[in-house]
Amino acid sequence: MKISTKGRYGLTIMMALGKNDGKGPLSLKSIASDHELSEHYLEQLIAPLRNAGLVKSIRGAYGGYVLAKGTRDITAADIIRVLEGPIRPVEVMDDDDPAKRELWLKIRDAVKDVLENTTLDDLIHFDHDHQVQDPYMFYI
Repeated sequence: MKISTKGRYGLTIMMALGKNDGKGPLSLKSIASDHELSEHYLEQLIAPLRNAGLVKSIRGAYGGYVLAKGTRDITAADIIRVLEGPIRPVEVMDDDDPAKRELWLKIRDAVKDVLENTTLDDLIHFDHDHQVQDPYMFYI
């Protein structure tokens, strides 16, 4: 499964809103500026996120967007599904070899598991110091 810019930028929007949670609305203009992204493109992505109940819009001079739920209640899967559609690495065909079919289903389930068990809070508070080192990194 390849995550397009829709999914990647959608995660960026949601992480920015999550980091700003409790501080008031955040404008797409400021998110676009902070991350060097197209404001126009972010406007296209925010509508499905709002329609899915993940964000709320606040009108007015100091308006913008806020999360509709807590950062622990929104998963990466929620965001990716809204913007990318169903999570599946390949279209599994009924006439596929059973071994290949089983492989595709295992890959789908593994990707789904990671996305469903990674909350917005996890992404916001990712600790670079405690990430797993590359097991194949050699030092001389």
